Amino acid sequence: MRAASVRSRADPSQVRPPAMRPVAGGSGVITYAAVMAATTELSGPESDRVWTIPNLLSLLRLLGVPLFLWLALGPHADTWAFVVLAVGAASDYADGKIARRFNQSSRLGALLDPAADRLYILATVVALIVRHIVPLPLGVAVPARDVLLALTLPLLRRHGYGPLPVHFLGKAATLNLLYAFPLLLLGAHPGTFAEVARTFGWAFTVWGVALYWWAGWLYVVQLRGLLAADRAEAPAGAVP
Repeated sequence: MRAASVRSRADPSQVRPPAMRPVAGGSGVITYAAVMAATTELSGPESDRVWTIPNLLSLLRLLGVPLFLWLALGPHADTWAFVVLAVGAASDYADGKIARRFNQSSRLGALLDPAADRLYILATVVALIVRHIVPLPLGVAVPARDVLLALTLPLLRRHGYGPLPVHFLGKAATLNLLYAFPLLLLGAHPGTFAEVARTFGWAFTVWGVALYWWAGWLYVVQLRGLLAADRAEAPAGAVP
C-alpha cells in the first residue's frame, strides 16, 4: 500500500513527518513514519503539553548537572556527586514510566529527556577526565558520536524530516553509561568497596561505549533508508 508524501518545504521551522514510503531495495521498509510509529508504541502518543510531571522531572535533572560538576570538581564530594547521578538516573526511569502510564508523553519531553541524558554523560566524562580517572581518548569517544550525529541534522531538515527518535539500543547504551561513570567515580578511592565499584564501572563503560556507537550506526542506517526513499520517489513525485 502506498501513500502520498506530506512535507513542508515553505517553512523549514515547521518540519512534519511524511507519510509512510517504501525504501528502494530489500523487502522491508524503513520510513520516518514507521520509526515514529514504533516509538509511539513504546512511549505513547505525543502532545503539545509543557507542564507535565515527566517534563518537570527532566527539568530537575538538567538543573542537577551544574550541581554535580561543582561537587565532583570543587570539594570532591564524590558521595554526594554519586547521589546526584543516582537521583538523575532514577528520575530518568520514572519520567518514562509516568509518561507511558498516565499518557503524559509530549514533544517537549521527547527533546528534554535525551538532552538531559547527554548532558549528564558529558558532565560526568568531563569530571572524570579532569580528575584523571579515565583516559582522554575514552572520554572523547562518547561525545564524538553525538557530534557526528548532530552533523546529520541539517541533512534531515533539508529533506523535510525532524530528528530521528531515540530507539531501544540507544536507551540501553545510555543506561550502561549512566551506571558506569558514577561507579568509576566511587572507584577512585581506596578500599575494597571502591575496587568492586571500579571493576563493575569499567565493565559498564566498555559495554556502554560499544553500544553507544552501535546505536549511532543504526541512526545512520535509518538516515540512509530515508534518503533512499526520497530518491526512489523523486520521479513519481514529479508526475502531477
